[in-house]
Amino acid sequence: MDERKRQIERGETILGIELGSTRIKAVLIDSYNEPIAQGGHTWENQLVDGVWTYSLEAIEEGLQAAFASLGEDVKTRYNVVLKRTKALAISAMMHGYLAFDKEDNLLVPFRTWRNTMTEKAAEDLSNLFDYPVPERWSISHLYQAILNREEHVPKIAKITTLAGYVHYRLSGKHLLGIGDASGMFPIDTNTKKYDRAMLKQFSSLHSHPWKLEELLPVPLLAGEQAGTLTEEGARFLDPSGTFEAGIALAPPEGDAGTGMVATNSVAKRTGNVSAGTSVFAMIVLEKELSRSYNKFIDLVTTPDGSLVAMSHANNCTGEYDAWIALFDEVLHAVGHSVPKAKLYDALLGKALEGDHDGGGLLAYNYLSGETMTELYEGRPLFVRKAESSFTLANFMKTQLYTALGVLRIGMDILFEKEGVSIDSITGHGGFFKTALVGQKMMASALHTPVATLKSAGEGGAWGIALLASYLINKKDRTLAEFLDQDVFAGAERTIVEATEEEIEGFNAFLKRYKEGLGIERAAVEFLR
Repeated sequence: MDERKRQIERGETILGIELGSTRIKAVLIDSYNEPIAQGGHTWENQLVDGVWTYSLEAIEEGLQAAFASLGEDVKTRYNVVLKRTKALAISAMMHGYLAFDKEDNLLVPFRTWRNTMTEKAAEDLSNLFDYPVPERWSISHLYQAILNREEHVPKIAKITTLAGYVHYRLSGKHLLGIGDASGMFPIDTNTKKYDRAMLKQFSSLHSHPWKLEELLPVPLLAGEQAGTLTEEGARFLDPSGTFEAGIALAPPEGDAGTGMVATNSVAKRTGNVSAGTSVFAMIVLEKELSRSYNKFIDLVTTPDGSLVAMSHANNCTGEYDAWIALFDEVLHAVGHSVPKAKLYDALLGKALEGDHDGGGLLAYNYLSGETMTELYEGRPLFVRKAESSFTLANFMKTQLYTALGVLRIGMDILFEKEGVSIDSITGHGGFFKTALVGQKMMASALHTPVATLKSAGEGGAWGIALLASYLINKKDRTLAEFLDQDVFAGAERTIVEATEEEIEGFNAFLKRYKEGLGIERAAVEFLR
């Protein structure tokens, strides 16, 4: 306690802040890279005129609230006021579209990763580049705006991601970590820059008063300094005036990159699964894939620029969260109250008692659309036959299984068509909070043992704090070496395997899931 207090007083700690889909989290780590304080703020995206968005005001208020919450935690634990740190860094949900003019005015509301209105642009660019360009990528949003002849397009001076925007407000620097940048526009993993041939191809599609390379943030590798906290940036973070400027900033990263760091999955033949509001699996490749799998496999990079194959689904925990909230209402209606964590553990734990295939039940968790199943809107639904085994255990197992359906479709390409081999898959995120349940369901879905790290529960905020630590402590080491030596040596790891019966059970559910997609399409069509 005394040593940690001294480190805080001397400004020897490191700060990481991640803006997730539903929570902004701030984590303070000590010189041993261990979390010693945290703060947070809950927020939600808004559907405005058919666009999923967060306002700039919500971003600023949420960031300040999370930082203030961290300061309160520091004060409570150590009786110290947090005035400075050795370094800090920002991460956020990847992709999306924030477009600004020369005066830094936001030209259109922030279009987040959840928006799938860019189908035409993504398809055209994927065909042009012969490279997978998903709907959620920044370049898809920009090109769709061009196709739609949106008025703001000629006025654009720069585009960025959420992490890039916050970093700009803190530092005045228009840049990104290469992992986040790889979700804006394709990266050449040899040069560690945007792919020049594809930039040239894009420029042939349109005529505007700007060049794309001038709009995009400069990509930086992990360990490179990305400016310092300005006086204006310090007040943006802490309007009280307590937190000091001049702090070193690491490159801002996306949640995919921080997830890789938090699970020690940046080396080749490693992988991780991040499962929360959305779910995605990241596999660090030994070699390039044999072909492009548009709409199925994304290609991004680690924070130090290695090629990564990503299978991504927009929907994961949101629908079963809604069901658990309903069950909570039922309890309150009959005069009972159960702590949220206990309710989650009890209900999700029932899934372990269910039939291997979920008892013939079927659910779709599509709060938003899913590209891989060619559904661009979502309607959550639950379906069963009269003879299905309709029990609580099977219902909960089905909700967990369906959260992994789209993910598995993408992973089948890597495992079966490309023969990708991995040494380990590590899971993190809310899906794994209930002991053993998330791991068992994921292991059944991916027919691969799934590990969790006790430390990974800190999530992406810890991951971005570690990247800020790497900036200060790299000592001519690679990112993988730094993580192995300074962070994860002796880390507690739990590995869960699925039985053959459990794997076959998920396969049976997946067959039912694929065959029933017409039901989901009908729901989208008729429930307007």
